[in-house]
Amino acid sequence: MSLIHLNDTSFDSAVTSGIVLVDFWASWCGPCRMFSPIFEAASNKHENIKFAKFEIDESNRRTPAKYGIRSIPSVLAFKDGEIAATKTGMMSEKDLEDWINELY
Repeated sequence: MSLIHLNDTSFDSAVTSGIVLVDFWASWCGPCRMFSPIFEAASNKHENIKFAKFEIDESNRRTPAKYGIRSIPSVLAFKDGEIAATKTGMMSEKDLEDWINELY
């Protein structure tokens, strides 16, 4: 499944059903840029999970504030609209895969 890109307007409707992983990131964040290809590769492996990216910028502040995002990268896992788990900081491919497997 390809990545979708979310913003304050599209966020709520995107996380309402199924398992959704949302990567909160910023273009100026080095660890975010390093994690991005790992997150994208995982999206290609797990067809039953929706993967989304949410760029924190001047126009998208409401959602990160709502979920208490203070450090990036941060990945929030939603199950049917509810937060199931949160990971903050750079993850290796193995760490991300292990975490995804825990969510099932």
